[in-house]
Amino acid sequence: MFAFVCGGCGARLTTPLSQVVLPVHAHQRYGNGIQLPVLMESGTFAVDPEPLGPPLRTWEEIDQDEAAARGIYAPVHALSDGAPGAIVIAPGDVRGTRLIPEKGGGYCCGLDGADGPNMACEACGLPVASRIDDCSLWQAVWLAPNAVRRCPVDDADAAPLSWTELTAGKGTPPFEPIATWGSRLGRNHWWSWSPQWEAAAGRALAHLLAASESRPVTVPDGLIAEVFQRALDALLPVGPPARRAVLAGPGRPTPDADADILLVPTHPQSGETWTPAGPAASAYPVPLPFGVWLWLAFPEPHLPVPASGRIPDGVLRDEPLAPLPRHLFRADPGAFQHTLVRLPAVRSPWLREILENLTQHLRAGIF
Repeated sequence: MFAFVCGGCGARLTTPLSQVVLPVHAHQRYGNGIQLPVLMESGTFAVDPEPLGPPLRTWEEIDQDEAAARGIYAPVHALSDGAPGAIVIAPGDVRGTRLIPEKGGGYCCGLDGADGPNMACEACGLPVASRIDDCSLWQAVWLAPNAVRRCPVDDADAAPLSWTELTAGKGTPPFEPIATWGSRLGRNHWWSWSPQWEAAAGRALAHLLAASESRPVTVPDGLIAEVFQRALDALLPVGPPARRAVLAGPGRPTPDADADILLVPTHPQSGETWTPAGPAASAYPVPLPFGVWLWLAFPEPHLPVPASGRIPDGVLRDEPLAPLPRHLFRADPGAFQHTLVRLPAVRSPWLREILENLTQHLRAGIF
């Protein structure tokens, strides 16, 4: 485990933390006026390997060879020239800091960090982090990589959980209640597709398109089809023989040798993508966050719960299912675009055309 300390005076700034993979939804902007929860689980941290924050340069100011060297293969609005390696943690894991009032960018419903680091070391005053809690953003604290240092606090590093141990955990439900700020009638709640699922699907859809080779793609029936098939049918041509995507991973049957694409989990601690043995190892792996994959692979049933009230103790009853979302599933466009521009396959004219027409696809309800 590690703790982070101030790069200026060495004062401790965090509780002991274990490293995990950066969530796919870390930079997601979801809806308008939405209350999103804390991004990171308490006791964990993740590192963003890409530059983050100002200064920014527009695409017109960037040489394409330079962009390709940074792993960007298609136009983006702007690229950051900030320091790479920002560390994200849960706000409750911060110690020994204070807010900087004059750096309070945001204030629609909270802080968005647009003015740069808004938290300083309490001991020496060095700006060390940005607190993010504005509406439609995941609540988090981002430690500035050039202002903090990582120090080990435990000599014994815990080994990552095995795939088998991970499958004994809980998956990420596809539906959850969403709340808004500032409703005249109080907080407004409704059931919706999970923002985490929408971000995960945005990344996976970019990989599915790259793996399609401009041919139709079929996915298994059920929830997987509800998440992906409508977008795949809308974005890919009709006619050529379809490529087949299947769900694969620990505890699942061995994929058929004729599977072209595998929907597989990524390890939440190491970031490793699960790979099958045998001929299926040559199929294109489409990564899914482990919690999302686990729900798809082993969906949790709606179980009866203990009754209360006039029904005798010990009697079970079926509670009504959670209300269905208001709309068909839509992958997160930000996660889709972020991923697709970083895949070399986007240089293909047909994939570039999908990217350039993203606004029209948004209006059509595909995203």
